Amino acid sequence: MLSLVAAAGALAQPALVSRVIAVVGSGEPLLPAVGLLVVVLLAASALSAFQQFLLQRTAEGVVLSTRRLLTDRLLRLPIAEYDRRRTGDLMSRVGSDTTLLRATVTSGVVDVAGSVVLALGAVVAMALVDVWLLLLTVVSVAIGVTTAVLASRGVRRLSRQAQEEVGAMTAAVERALSAVRTIRASGATAREAAAVGASAGRAYTAGVRVARLEALVSPAGSIAVQGAFLAVLGVGGYRVANGSMTVAELVAFILYLFLLVMPLGQAIGAYTELQTGLGALVRIQEILALDPEDDEHAERPARAAAPAPATAAGPPPLLQLDGVDFGYPDGTPVLRGVSFDVPAGSRVALVGPSGAGKSTILALIEGFYPVSAGVVRWSGTDVREMPRAALRARLGYVEQEAPVLAGSVRDNLLLTRPDATDPELWAVLADVGLTQVVRRSPRGLDVLVGDEGVLLSGGERQRLAIARSLLARPELLLLDEPTASLDARNEQLLRETLAAASADRALLVVAHRLSTVLDSDQIVVLDQGRVVARGTHDELVDSSPLYRELATAQLLV
Repeated sequence: MLSLVAAAGALAQPALVSRVIAVVGSGEPLLPAVGLLVVVLLAASALSAFQQFLLQRTAEGVVLSTRRLLTDRLLRLPIAEYDRRRTGDLMSRVGSDTTLLRATVTSGVVDVAGSVVLALGAVVAMALVDVWLLLLTVVSVAIGVTTAVLASRGVRRLSRQAQEEVGAMTAAVERALSAVRTIRASGATAREAAAVGASAGRAYTAGVRVARLEALVSPAGSIAVQGAFLAVLGVGGYRVANGSMTVAELVAFILYLFLLVMPLGQAIGAYTELQTGLGALVRIQEILALDPEDDEHAERPARAAAPAPATAAGPPPLLQLDGVDFGYPDGTPVLRGVSFDVPAGSRVALVGPSGAGKSTILALIEGFYPVSAGVVRWSGTDVREMPRAALRARLGYVEQEAPVLAGSVRDNLLLTRPDATDPELWAVLADVGLTQVVRRSPRGLDVLVGDEGVLLSGGERQRLAIARSLLARPELLLLDEPTASLDARNEQLLRETLAAASADRALLVVAHRLSTVLDSDQIVVLDQGRVVARGTHDELVDSSPLYRELATAQLLV
C-alpha cells in the first residue's frame, strides 16, 4: 500500500514541475506552486523510506520463518534421509539458500507490483501530454524489455545449479573440519585443501554462468533507456521548435519518461532476482516436501501384527523381537528372522562378529527404521501401534560413537531431563566415575566440552553419554559398545554401575569385549544377520562354536 502511495506521489511530481514552469511564464505567484512541489517531494521520499524499512523487515521475517520451518523439518526427518544426504548440503539450504529469499522479497514481488503501477501511471500521463511521443517511447522500450526477458529465462535453472555447487562445497568443508585431526595425522591436509578448493572452483564456475547471463540484462535495459531518451529529446525538441508542443509539456514528458523507464529497469532486475530466489526456493521445498517422522501418532502396520504369545509365567517380556527381517533400501539384507526376548529387569547381551547386525537391532528398537518383516513388541504391544515419542521416553540409548554436543557438561546431561537438579546431575556423574573429571575445572557442571566433546577423552565422552541416558531413568537401557573406549579400571567401574542400574531397569548391551557381559542373564549370538545361539556364558561355551571361538580369542576360556 505504501509503495502505491509513493508511486502516486512520484507521478504527481512531473505535473507539479510543469505547473511551476507555466507559473514562471505567466507571472503568477511562484511560492504556492513551489511549496506544493516540495511538500509532495518530501512526503513521497518519507513514504518511500518507510516502505523500504517495512520491506526489509518483512524480508528478514520471511528468512526467519523459513529457517525455523526448514530446521524443524530437518530435525524431524526419518533417519534414513540422513543416510542418503550430506550434512553440509543440508546446512547450505538453511544458510545460503534461505538468504536468497531476502533478495526475492526486497527486489522481487513488491518492487514488481509498485513498478507496474508507476509505469502504467506514467504511460497514462504521457498519453495525455503527447500520444506520438508515447508511441515512439513504447517502441524503443519494448525492444529493450523483450531482449532482457529473453536473457533472464535461464537464470532460475543456472541459479539452482549454482546453489547445488555451493551445497557440495559446504559439505566438503564440513567433512574436512569434522575429521581435521585425522587429516593432519594422515598428512592429507594439502589433498583435502585441494579437494575443497576444487569444489569451490565448481561453485565459482556455476556462479560465473549466472553472472554472465545476468550481465546481458543490464545493457538491454540501458539501451532501452538511452534510446528512448534520445528519441524523445530529438523529436520533442523539433515539436517545440515548430510550436506544436510547449517547453513545459516536453519537460513533463521527459520526467514521465524517467518514471516509466526507471521502474521498468527495476522490474527487469526484480525478475532476475526472482528467478534466482526461485532456484533456491526449489531446494528448500525439496526438503519441506519430505514427510517428517511422525512423533505424535501411531504408525500403523501394513498388516495386522500377530498378538504376543501367551506365557504361563505371567506378563509378556518388556521387549520382544519376533521373526524380524531388515534390509537397506538398496536391497542389502541385514537381519533375517531375528527373535529374542528382554524380560523386565534382565541383562541381555548381543555379541557376534562385526557386521552381524547388532547395532542395527538397537536402531530398529528405537524406531529409526521400519522392519521389513516380523514385529518388535513393547510389553506385548507392536511398537508400530505406539507413538514413537512414547516409546523413546521408555528407552535410553547410547550410540557406539557416544556423541557429545558442543556446550557444557550440564547442557549435555539436561538433554534428556531438562528439569533435573544439580544434586541429581552430580549423582549420575558419580555413577559413571566422572565426578573428579568435572571437578577439575572451577566451572564445575558448566565446564565446556568443546565441539563434539573434543576437550574430553574418548572414555570420558562415552561415560558422559551413558550418564545422560541414566539420568532419564529409562525402563530399558540400550548400550552399543559401552566399554569400547574405557581402560581396565574404568571398565570395571562401569560394570559395577551397570550392575546397579540393572536392579530397576532392563539392559540390552552390544559388546565385542565379552568380559563386560559374562554375567548377563542371556547372551544372544548373531552371525550374518541371524541368531545362531542363545544362553549364558557357560552354556554358550559348551554349545556354540562361534561363541567359543570369540571367547577363546579374548582369553575367556
